[in-house]
Amino acid sequence: MKVLRFILQKEFRQIFRDKIILAMMFAVPTIQLIILPLAANFEVKNINVAYVDHDHSTYSQKLINKIASSGYFQIVSSPLSYKEGLQMIEKGEADLILEIPAGFERNLVREGKQEVNVTADAINGTKSSLGGGYLTSVLADFNRNLDINIKSPATMISGSVATLDIANSNWYNPRAEYKYYMVPGILVLLLTLIGGFITALNIVREKEIGTIEQINVTPIKKWEFILGKLIPFWIVGMIVFTVGLIVMYVVYGIFPKGNIAVLYLFAAVYLIALLGMGLFISTLGDTQLQAMFIAFFFMMIFMLMSGFFTSIDSMPDWARAFSNFTPVTHFIKVVRLIVLKGSGLNQVGIELLYLLGFAVILNGLAIYNYRKTN
Repeated sequence: MKVLRFILQKEFRQIFRDKIILAMMFAVPTIQLIILPLAANFEVKNINVAYVDHDHSTYSQKLINKIASSGYFQIVSSPLSYKEGLQMIEKGEADLILEIPAGFERNLVREGKQEVNVTADAINGTKSSLGGGYLTSVLADFNRNLDINIKSPATMISGSVATLDIANSNWYNPRAEYKYYMVPGILVLLLTLIGGFITALNIVREKEIGTIEQINVTPIKKWEFILGKLIPFWIVGMIVFTVGLIVMYVVYGIFPKGNIAVLYLFAAVYLIALLGMGLFISTLGDTQLQAMFIAFFFMMIFMLMSGFFTSIDSMPDWARAFSNFTPVTHFIKVVRLIVLKGSGLNQVGIELLYLLGFAVILNGLAIYNYRKTN
């Protein structure tokens, strides 16, 4: 254990001697956690709408005013023809085209119905589907509040109309703000990127500067060497996680609803698994460039298949099964459940078993693959 203590002293001195690594581990995640949630927002607003009004009636003007005042749309132009509107979509100047046909008001009054044409730019599938859905909702609300519908013959005869009122509430995120969903996930990803990349380069750096040969001739055991590499970055990772929780509360007002001790338990186990993966990658490469590309390959998979950007439930069966074999998937799920929902250990205990399994397997691979020559 005396040799392990010397390894730990060496690692801590090396960490605090390198100012760039210190900045990467503390300042960079803090700044990113403040900035990224402001940009990583999937809410669709400021949708550019061009309308082609062939009717120029009172009702058509009321409809356009209602769309403009909804808060989601910006009226960018009123082309004279549908063809001109399509040209605006091709140039990227409009996202939606609303075509109001001639006789719009007359048909509503006389026949009680009228069709309008909505065309969406579907290059951005999310924006087109949500934007089209918003516009459909505005059109439906406009239809309900038309004078001819409010004072219809059926209403005049019966004196009342049967209505169905729906009362809904948003649990765990009452105002349905996207930041409450994004910030915990971004914290996990930043912790993953920092811990994974730095440890992946650690042993390879020893190989490049030649100090690994000096370590190999010492009586230190393989598990002691890996443990000596893991503990300093585990402590740093826990500090980074704490700083992230503070930023999450101070900047965004998000405080964990669940037990803080359970959250730190999961963070501790997750970091052991993550650092074990980084050290395993570090034993595979001979240069820092090789290790960086291997780590980048896994980080991209973790980011795209962890449920951070898209729901795991909407993935194909094979992708959903594959995502369960990534530790970041389980930690993102746990952090969101504990922070937003207040789940306890009995609700997320199975995720702890997953992370413990990853920690044992990945660190075991790192110890096994480390080639020590006496």
